[in-house]
Amino acid sequence: MSHQDEFANALLALDEPCPDGLFSSNGADPASRFAVYRNNVHSSLINALATSYPVTLQLVGEAFFQAMAGLYVQAFAPGSPLINEYGGDFADFIQGFAPAANVPYLADVARLERLRVKAYHASDALSLDQQAVITALQQQSTLGELRLQLHPSVATLNSAYAVVGLWAAHQTGESLATLNPLHAQSALVLRNGLEVKVFVIDSGSVAFINSLNNDWPLEMSLAYALDAAAEFDLHQCLALLIGHGAITHLHTEQKVSP
Repeated sequence: MSHQDEFANALLALDEPCPDGLFSSNGADPASRFAVYRNNVHSSLINALATSYPVTLQLVGEAFFQAMAGLYVQAFAPGSPLINEYGGDFADFIQGFAPAANVPYLADVARLERLRVKAYHASDALSLDQQAVITALQQQSTLGELRLQLHPSVATLNSAYAVVGLWAAHQTGESLATLNPLHAQSALVLRNGLEVKVFVIDSGSVAFINSLNNDWPLEMSLAYALDAAAEFDLHQCLALLIGHGAITHLHTEQKVSP
């Protein structure tokens, strides 16, 4: 193991001793200086998780969240210099975290919050004029090979729990007493301008939007949506996407991978 790997491992593992070979230019005890530095790193990463997952934190309380996040930090080092990307798989960690089992919807709420973070930092793209999209769709005699390219921020989530309701209640301060968290919900996340929005959608809309994101033509995307939910309403789903600037291109050519 290299000195760099030894240092990195000791930095994340609280029970690891100070790595050999460290020294302080002012004569201070290297072990004490390292302990302070390690504590600052841990605190910074835990705070980054708390910033990315505020509702997850509120659902379990600060003490529980700090303990859970602390264990995550010890197990998973940052893979990117961008702090907003840290904790991308935190929801998967929560899913397997036994003490959180009595809050079964916690992992999916975290997944929704991660989608919001990704949407906020997604690449910019100019949305098509709403009327231009409507006119172009109306002029199509058949859905055929027409493809709709969605904004890079657009993402969906299927959940067995009321993730949108749980998240929304914590934005408004509404009581959770009347909310049934075991009611399945699907979510659409997108950024319109600088605002990240979350909507409840049906499973057919999830299949439709995911198909569009996979560059499937409109006709095939519709077929997948109807297969997922026979009651899927194409016009309603398109109105939602168009109304919130989620469509950036209309084209008939399939993308060619480089």
